[in-house]
Amino acid sequence: MHEALRVAFEASLAFREGLPDRPVAVQATLASLRANLGRPLGDAGEPPDQVIASLVRHADPGIMAEPGPRYFGFVIGGSSDAAVGADWLSSAWDQNCGLYATSPALAVVEETCARWLVELLGLPMGSGVGFVTGCQMAHFTCLAAARHALLARVGWDVEEEGLQGSPRLHIVVGEEVHVTVPRALRFLGLGAGRMTRVPVDAQGRMLASELAKTLKHLEGPTLVCAQVGNVNTGAMDPMAAIADICETHHAWLHVDGAFGLWAAAVPGMRAALKGVERADSWATDAHKWLNVPYDSGVAIVRDARAHRAAMTVAAAYLIQQEGDAARDAVDWVPEFSRRGRGFPIYAQLRALGRDGLAALIDRSCALAHRAAEGLAVIPGARVLNEVALNQVLVRFTPADGSDADAFTKRVVEGVQAEGTCWLSGSTWHGMGVMRVSICGQDTTEDDIDRSVEAIRKVVTGLA
Repeated sequence: MHEALRVAFEASLAFREGLPDRPVAVQATLASLRANLGRPLGDAGEPPDQVIASLVRHADPGIMAEPGPRYFGFVIGGSSDAAVGADWLSSAWDQNCGLYATSPALAVVEETCARWLVELLGLPMGSGVGFVTGCQMAHFTCLAAARHALLARVGWDVEEEGLQGSPRLHIVVGEEVHVTVPRALRFLGLGAGRMTRVPVDAQGRMLASELAKTLKHLEGPTLVCAQVGNVNTGAMDPMAAIADICETHHAWLHVDGAFGLWAAAVPGMRAALKGVERADSWATDAHKWLNVPYDSGVAIVRDARAHRAAMTVAAAYLIQQEGDAARDAVDWVPEFSRRGRGFPIYAQLRALGRDGLAALIDRSCALAHRAAEGLAVIPGARVLNEVALNQVLVRFTPADGSDADAFTKRVVEGVQAEGTCWLSGSTWHGMGVMRVSICGQDTTEDDIDRSVEAIRKVVTGLA
């Protein structure tokens, strides 16, 4: 009766057990994947177990080993057995988690996770918390709350009146703002082109003195977006100074903490984030450093009333809770029908505990330092960033001194094809770079050393 589930379960176990030795890159071409997966849809149905077996057989060569210990691309975390197990249950239970009435257990689990996360990250108790698809939608949610609160201060009800004719909302960001912030501004009708960009230092940290100059010349409601964890360097904005400036000018301070905010869970790293708790909203990913499966992000807003006002919806047919009776997830996120994202977060936090989470983040940062040290001694290699967290930027110059951009691109492509590890290329300050992001919970010193050696061999072969 459930043979399709058994086939899927066994294939899932085989995949996860093989991750330590699996080539990280895909083993298929676009043409072969299209040939095997892109067949015409037949008129007659097929037995479910055969469909799953065929999907496993034909998709597997095109599956990246992203949950494995040597995937270092795009700041993508792995996934723990506890989190994956809870995610399987979430699919099997198939709850529509928009309301307490449709999934009481999920409502209590997310209520609990919200409390745990606020405590772990040192943020204000009583903040609103929403579980969304990722940091993109966390920005959307937080900035919707900011839009609501800032325009309400000047007497404008944006939920009822929209933005036509509204007072201008000033938006101030750092020069190296992550692309998800302007994208959220587009979705919210605030306009990516309306941003005022503040200069940053050599590592991408917003210059507080320049922010102060910028805000001094702005009148009216103002939103400032800072970041802890520059996507290239891992650098963190000077949050205490920025918070002081925002308080002086009554600006809403939003923090892009996609991965860097998790450093607040490590006692030894909290000093570097001093002041982050004074912000008005925070966006982060759980599918990065927390190592839960995709998709999973968290939006946190200090003013829970503004958060709820920006998100909630009501209808006569809905069974919604009154007051503080219970949590309706629809009050805190843009979605109505949604899966139980809180189950994997709950399972992972319990499996790790406070000490385990801190150790995971601390270990990733130590491994990034180890990778930087190993890469720095490869002939022609130069580490460009201060390794503040888990990011390493490297540039390679060939022995003949020719085009370093082209050579770095060839090194990245060679490493990706070789398969020991996988990492991405990028452009930073006009230079082609290799970007190494370490946040998988199963990565070991041996994985770093194997990867550095593989990169060295590629560089040597291209020299």
